[in-house]
Amino acid sequence: SNLSAAHWSHLQPLKMSNSCAADKFYHSKALTSPYPGSNVERSRVPQDKVGWLTEWRDYKPVEYTSVAVLAGPSWADPQLSDKNFSPQFNERDGEVERKSLNGLYVVENGRPRNPAGRTGLAGRGLLGRWGPNHAADPIITRWKRDSSGNKIAHPVTGKNILQFVAIKRRDCGEWAIPGGMVDPGEKITATLKREFGEEALNSLQKSPKEKEELEKQLQRLFSQEAFVVYRGYVDDPRNTDNAWMETEAVNYHDESGETMDNLPLEAGDDAGQVKWVDISEELKLYANHSHFIKLVTEKRGAHWSEDPASECRD
Repeated sequence: SNLSAAHWSHLQPLKMSNSCAADKFYHSKALTSPYPGSNVERSRVPQDKVGWLTEWRDYKPVEYTSVAVLAGPSWADPQLSDKNFSPQFNERDGEVERKSLNGLYVVENGRPRNPAGRTGLAGRGLLGRWGPNHAADPIITRWKRDSSGNKIAHPVTGKNILQFVAIKRRDCGEWAIPGGMVDPGEKITATLKREFGEEALNSLQKSPKEKEELEKQLQRLFSQEAFVVYRGYVDDPRNTDNAWMETEAVNYHDESGETMDNLPLEAGDDAGQVKWVDISEELKLYANHSHFIKLVTEKRGAHWSEDPASECRD
């Protein structure tokens, strides 16, 4: 794997490399109602009572786990009341990774507790695992070029414009980085490649011969040196008090543009549309994906904002 130790060194989940200030560990999308895919309203959590360290004896969150999760699909845990189920929280539990990228989390009354604080909803909502639900987000970038192949700079900042492969999510209609859940036992590098193939190249629908050709090109792209943009908690609207999203966002940059020129973008799996998008602060993306994209522009010295002050805002 190219994700060598050197790439991890600058990445403490809450203190981003090159950012103007350390990130605050908080959530806002995880407090929104109604809960995705339902009419369930979260209990209201005032900003000053989000943190677990703030005492709130009357806190009674709504309990909700979706029918799809309770049906017991292979990607979901059983209910904690199931006598045959005894998850090993904060550990690798067989093939299931129950460790958090943010360190140890509290388990209270047998239930893992969201490290970013209260969400107004107990249970698992749409998430399969109690505790951390691990995902991987591949950020595929290239330089925007003119018809002669020259890089295009932004007229105001003079910085080159970076593009990334964005998908439009079927579930909520928002633009996002392609990505998805890490399968039990799967290496993160395999998840990144698989998810990009499924969502941005429609690999699941290809013939065996097409799949083979696609696999070769993907291997070329994903064997390049990678920049780990972020590892840790994600402020996701699906999060609950007892189940939350964590991700590893990794940037694979096609410097010459040649590798991606031969990869035909085609939406598949959870994606409704897929396209190359010019990166700037005007982008409105799902969850905290805009933040990940901003970190990539900092790393690559690319254009982000016409307003110099916004380089330190998020």
